[in-house]
Amino acid sequence: LADANFHRWARRNPITRFVARRRARSLFDMCAGFVYSQTLSACVELDIFSVLADGAQSSQKIAKHCDLEPAACEVLIRSAVSLKLLQAIGTDRYGLGVHGAALLANPGVLKMVEHHAFFYRDLKNPVALLRGEQPETNLSLFWNYSSPNNDTDGQTYTELMSASQSMIAEQIMDCYPISSHQCLLDVGGSDGTFLRTVSSHSPDLGLMLFDLQPVMQRAEAAFAQASIPNAVHCHAGDMFKDPLPQGADLIS
Repeated sequence: LADANFHRWARRNPITRFVARRRARSLFDMCAGFVYSQTLSACVELDIFSVLADGAQSSQKIAKHCDLEPAACEVLIRSAVSLKLLQAIGTDRYGLGVHGAALLANPGVLKMVEHHAFFYRDLKNPVALLRGEQPETNLSLFWNYSSPNNDTDGQTYTELMSASQSMIAEQIMDCYPISSHQCLLDVGGSDGTFLRTVSSHSPDLGLMLFDLQPVMQRAEAAFAQASIPNAVHCHAGDMFKDPLPQGADLIS
């Protein structure tokens, strides 16, 4: 595989040509991955998908919505079309592509793309990151509630966790008979999004939430607003330091 002569032979051979082209495309995608991710990040930041949710728009209208010069917007649109985030409709109209539509239907993914901006900054120098030459990372400052350098209440990260939980909660319910248990303890459950989903399937199941103190008030407020029928108990603590609450026969 490291022999250039073999590559030339594989591209010309009718039997191996398909595999050779597929691997070449895969390698190209690997090299271009940063451009792909930044194109997606720009589309999310500029909120392009929502402006196209009700139908196709002209490039001029998209440029106005994004506050971009027409030429610059055209570059972004063409990049997004190549990734199937958008699709061309006619000569100068663009709508959601198959991937863009799927992203719009999964707000948790969009939240995670926004969150990736912190990680991209940390990866600006990946070798320094791997060698531990960066004392603190942007990502750790974002999610670590208990960091002495974090003066926020964790609201942004809590919102991200809530959005991302919605992507998998229903799938978990379809895969495991949670209703066969008496009490579920969700460790690191943030504002209780997963437990509220469980409640809609198992209204008689006891629910317990265990997470850090900064998110407890938000979780309790969310439970009160949802008015779920289950008995819910919220416990503040650090999963790495404190013992887990007792009484559950199932832990997520």
